[in-house]
Formats: sequence, structure tokens, C-alpha cells
Amino acid sequence: MKQTAYIYLLTLSCLLCACNRENRTNLPQPQVTGVADSLETVPPEEKPKAISAEQIEIKKDLLYDKYTLEDTYPYKDTTRSFQWDKIKERLALLENIQQTPSQWGILQNYKNRNGEAPLVRHYKRNAYKRIADTLGIERYQSVPLYLLTDTLVPERYGEDGSLVRFLADGENFVKVSPIYIGEEWYVPKRYVKVLPDTTHFIKTIMIDRRDQNIMTLEQTGEAQWTVRSMNPATTGRHRPPYAQETPLGIFVLQEKKTRMIFLKDGSTATGGFAPYASRFSDGGYIHGVPVNEPRKALIEYSPSLGTTPRSHMCVRNATSHSKFIFDWAPVNETIIFVLE
Repeated sequence: MKQTAYIYLLTLSCLLCACNRENRTNLPQPQVTGVADSLETVPPEEKPKAISAEQIEIKKDLLYDKYTLEDTYPYKDTTRSFQWDKIKERLALLENIQQTPSQWGILQNYKNRNGEAPLVRHYKRNAYKRIADTLGIERYQSVPLYLLTDTLVPERYGEDGSLVRFLADGENFVKVSPIYIGEEWYVPKRYVKVLPDTTHFIKTIMIDRRDQNIMTLEQTGEAQWTVRSMNPATTGRHRPPYAQETPLGIFVLQEKKTRMIFLKDGSTATGGFAPYASRFSDGGYIHGVPVNEPRKALIEYSPSLGTTPRSHMCVRNATSHSKFIFDWAPVNETIIFVLE
């Protein structure tokens, strides 16, 4: 009898222990707060199968057909082309990052409107005698990026206009993941424009610094894109102290100006205007042929288009093509890829 009671009590004890373990497992877990003001993190979701560059289908149905370039075309004693492999890679990337519902944002600090970025941990003076991080991104017009383990001193700078995935919100900092440079970073809240959660990118502009051309495409189905224009362009050149290269990266079209006024180099005097200007990064615009003072009439085309870099960071086009982009590409909804 005593042995039976002992077995009964031992069994009951084991059941209670198992029950307690189950209850502890189901208890709410304590919330761990991060350094950046208790950021509210969006839980990750399972990603669908990625689309490869080889799966991307591209057809041509031009909406703008002036000065149209062929896939491969002559240039001096050689040839140039549209880099279809790289274009497909970027289109696949754009589709893949949008498969999972996300909140998108733009890094913004045009003309330091949101405040001059603090000095990064390691910096240098570049050929333009301006402060830049060790990767060459200038402090002026840029956004400070902080490591997740340190919000006192920024690690590097992020380009104005860069597309970022918005991950978490906080009182002073937000957590983002820039699509072009990757990884996760803390950014002071004032430097990030958060886009509506309904934002979906179906229009893109490909700018090729190597072959000096530009292409516009529109998504017309899953892994299906349609070319709307294929044209010569002229990108920015590296020529201190004024002219700068068009930055490589993944940017969002941020604003438009029917006439973008520019200054004479080294002066506060007006040098003229660039028509139908669409800004994507820093002072970099896609625009038509510049009109120098005192001329007022538009200039449709320049023989320098499609030759060698000669702009001040901007991407120069035939004026009618820049107007096409101006009318076709919506602000905050168009992605600009600058490739080499």
C-alpha cells in the first residue's frame, strides 16, 4: 500500500513539473530595448522564392522614340551597348526586395537642410578639399549612419536620395537598411523620409556611367519589364573643384523643377538653367540641355550627348527626353539605378 502511494505521488509530481515547464514556455517574454530609444521592431516574415536575373523578361514598347539607340551601337572606333545583364540583375533585385511587404524610406539631406552630418569616426579630405568618409562619400548633403552598437559617433555617410528599408521607429533614431550598401544602421530621425506603406515601385531609370546612356523601364507583369526609351546621356565628371561624378547607387526620384537654376562655377551669379530637371541624389538631376545666360530659349539636342562625362554630377539628356521623364516618372515612386 505504501509503495502504491509513493508511485502515485511520484507520478503526480512529474506531471506538475511538466505542466509548470509548459506554463513557463507560454509566459510572455520580457521586451529587450535597444540603445536607440526603445525601437519598435517589425517582425520579419518568411520570404517568397527569389527571382533570378535570368527570369527577367524585357520587351520594347517605346513611349519616347527620338534619338533611340540600338542595343549595341557604334562609338568612334569601337562600340557601346546597354548592359542587359546588369540591367536584369537590378530589375530582379527591385522585384525581390518588394516581394515582402515593407515600409520604404529615403535618406535626405539636400544642401544640408536637415543639418550638417556629424564627423564620422574615420574621415579624410578628398580631391575637392571636402570631408569624406573612408569610402569617399562626402559629408556635405549626406546622412550619418551609426552602428547598432554605438549611437555616439557615426561610422560612415549615406548618400542623399538612397532607398532604404524602414525597419524600426524610435524617439530620436530609426533603424534602416539601405538597399545599395546593405546591413542595418541607426539614423537620426530627421534624415529619413518615410514613404506611405502603399508605395510600390514599378518604374525605373537605368543610368550607365560607362557607356553614357539612359534607359527607362516599366513593370508590366511578374518578372516582365517594358522599355519605354533608350537614349544617349552625359553623366558627371571628376574635375575638382566643381564638377563631380554622378554617384553610383539606388536612388528615389525626390523632386522636379521645370527649370533648375545653376550658378557659374566659383560664383554666386546665375549661370543659366537646365530644363525639366528631376532630382535623385544631392545636386544630381536628370535634365535637358543646359541653357547658359543670357539665352532664354530651350536647346533640344547637343552632339556631346552620349560621348564623355562632362556634367556637374547631373545626367544630361535631349531636352524632349528629359521632359518625357519629367512627365512619366512620379516623385517618390520611381527608382534610379546608376551603374558602371
